[in-house]
Amino acid sequence: MKILLVEDDPKISSFVKIGLEDNDYDVSVAYDSAMAEKIVFKKEFDIIILDVIIPGINGLELCKKIRNANIKTPVLMLTSLDTIEDKIAGFDCGADDYLVKPFSFKELFARIKALDRRHTETIIAPALKIADLEIDTISKKVKRKNKEIKLTAKEYSILELLISNKGKVFDRIEIAEKIWGFSFKGTNVIDVHINSLRNKIDKDFSPKLIHTLVGFGYVLKDEE
Repeated sequence: MKILLVEDDPKISSFVKIGLEDNDYDVSVAYDSAMAEKIVFKKEFDIIILDVIIPGINGLELCKKIRNANIKTPVLMLTSLDTIEDKIAGFDCGADDYLVKPFSFKELFARIKALDRRHTETIIAPALKIADLEIDTISKKVKRKNKEIKLTAKEYSILELLISNKGKVFDRIEIAEKIWGFSFKGTNVIDVHINSLRNKIDKDFSPKLIHTLVGFGYVLKDEE
């Protein structure tokens, strides 16, 4: 398995690289965002391990660039930033997992294997549709009545989850676990994203597609 490690601290990068190579991973190291960009756009990797605080643009902005370039390689944030807000920011920029330093190699290996398994096992139809809403899962383009709608990475992921499971009700915890990779309480993050989706997908169109079942969660269906 080929891994790109983006870490500016020489001691940490050397420590992680040796640990991964001792377990038969092929590891390339980038010490700043400029170097990482050059490598990631020229070479294919199975996993990208990315620190947030690096020289140049930070890891969050780099992750956004990677996703905007339609690179689907799983990204694992490996950072000392450990608040719930830090984690949400990481997932919102397109990261697939988030591991806080200091960490154990056992957990790192487990997360790498889980990311690789999820990436290789996830099969989504190239085109998804409900009523006049269409999603091209290859290009990540969303259209309604043939009008292209711009979504953030997380809005798109939520919409893809809902449209892939038309008629299924998802509560906030399920959405958080499937999209962010962990559940969080005491925050309205899910509601904010759903409301933003509604403004873009439903506000100027009919019929309404995103519905709230009070006490249960959210569902995508073409029935009022």
